[in-house]
Amino acid sequence: MSELIHTIEEWLMEYGIWGLALVSFADSSFFPIPPDVLLIPMGIAKPDSVLFYAFITTLTSVIGALLGWYIGKKLGRPVLTYLFKEDKVQKVEHYFTKYGPMAILMAALTPVPYKIFTIFAGVSRIRLRTLVVWSIIGRGARFFAEALLILFLGAQAKTFIDENFAMITIVGAIAIVAMYFIFLYLQKHNHKKTLK
Repeated sequence: MSELIHTIEEWLMEYGIWGLALVSFADSSFFPIPPDVLLIPMGIAKPDSVLFYAFITTLTSVIGALLGWYIGKKLGRPVLTYLFKEDKVQKVEHYFTKYGPMAILMAALTPVPYKIFTIFAGVSRIRLRTLVVWSIIGRGARFFAEALLILFLGAQAKTFIDENFAMITIVGAIAIVAMYFIFLYLQKHNHKKTLK
């Protein structure tokens, strides 16, 4: 299976930015290959274009999320249990129950399979605007962070990203979620004060 995925990666690399856009779009809804595997080597090969690559990756990933949402809305939970193991589906359900739309941000930013969350967003009938906003923030933060690391570290960025990026994005996602809940708490607290 890994050989097949590697062959697909090499084939997509030949199509340059079109291959990157395709894999980024498909990753958000049904495809097993994340766009990072193309974005990073393409960015290292052409650092002058890496920010543009990050923009294209973010844009097509968000558009792909809309397809994932539509799949979830039209085909529902059976498509999730067909594509993914039941325990993963239950975990996503737990995140949505606990964190609501913030779960989309966490999935968009971290290495967890984003497509499960976009499909589940459709199953849960989460508003498209919510999906788009949090997807732009999460996917943009992820892909532009990789682009900036490539600009600063050059070819060494690949090793750094492979070894550290998953943990950095997880910590970043937790920090953003924490700030969001602090914001909600302060907003609620200030609202109570004005009512007194």
